Amino acid sequence: MDRYIATELIMPFLFGVVAFTSIGLSIGVLLDLLRRVTESGLPLSTALQILLLKLPYFVGFAFPMSMLLSCLMVYGRLSSDSELIALRSCGVSVYRLVAPAIAIGLLVTAINFAFNEAIVPAANRQASDVLEQAVNKAKPSFRERNILYQEFRKVRLPDGRREELLSRTFYAREFDGQRMKGLTILDFSKDGLNQIVASESAMWNPEQKSWDFFNGTIYLVAPDGSYRNIVRFEQQELKLPRTPLDIAKTSRDSDEMNVAEINEYLQLIEQSGNQREIRKMRLRLQQKMSLPFACLAFGIVGATMGVRPQRTSRAAGFGLSLIIIVSYYLLIILGQALYQFGVFNAFFAGWLPTIAAMGAGVFLLFRLNR
Repeated sequence: MDRYIATELIMPFLFGVVAFTSIGLSIGVLLDLLRRVTESGLPLSTALQILLLKLPYFVGFAFPMSMLLSCLMVYGRLSSDSELIALRSCGVSVYRLVAPAIAIGLLVTAINFAFNEAIVPAANRQASDVLEQAVNKAKPSFRERNILYQEFRKVRLPDGRREELLSRTFYAREFDGQRMKGLTILDFSKDGLNQIVASESAMWNPEQKSWDFFNGTIYLVAPDGSYRNIVRFEQQELKLPRTPLDIAKTSRDSDEMNVAEINEYLQLIEQSGNQREIRKMRLRLQQKMSLPFACLAFGIVGATMGVRPQRTSRAAGFGLSLIIIVSYYLLIILGQALYQFGVFNAFFAGWLPTIAAMGAGVFLLFRLNR
């Protein structure tokens, strides 16, 4: 029975991958590329290359939807042909009937996660590079303006507790790929002495592992707030962390990063104090991890809805799949909105659609078994 149901699930699943990928690719990429070909003179060969590079991104989104469609179609056909009635008359429970769909859902979840981690980000990065080179508007792979980095240090209070205090604030007005410009640094790292560094520009010196500042002024500030000394310089070497440069050079879209890369980026920007970017990336991290599990959730939902006595065609199954998928993505938007208003944290906002789909599937399964 397991082999029979699993074999029946394969072909509708593959059909769904092709169908949903084609729909997503047409709406998300093809129309824009055709406009660029006709209006901007984008070479047709380049457009085709970008289309192929964008294909993995939409295949990753098609996996959960295809799992839902295949389960609805297969279990719906088994129900309409009375095969499920025959199996249940032999003592096979509803849980046992749905077990193959759960097993296939777990397998597809693992494949989808690996696919989204290993293939999709690299393909998206290459597609962006090809498009930018083709239209001669290659944007630099770094943050151009308003680089902000805050460094903290731990101090021991008189009562024995440890507290984090602001040690330095690093601000650069812009970055051209090699040189920071318009810098202001507030340094509170030394007890009893604060300093302000204002500089026209600065470059990272990899050999000395320090910053070379050019055409600037150092203001030494006493604890009472008065200026202790003012030093003007044409070039000055300062031992500061490299982190601001790392932040400036990392500005890829979250679709071009896997989970490990997003975690590394989060560790950088958490030191910068850019709360808007931190919140955005925390949510994207949870969404990336939750999406593959939608394959399992949709498998349970599709199987339980298909097991119910019905007479549905393949077209009806496809239509029902679209309704459920639209509801799923509406929950994604709802989770994002509630996260922005501070109602949900990043974890719950990112996992809300998958948890809701999983809960609905389990509820339907228990109800059907009664």
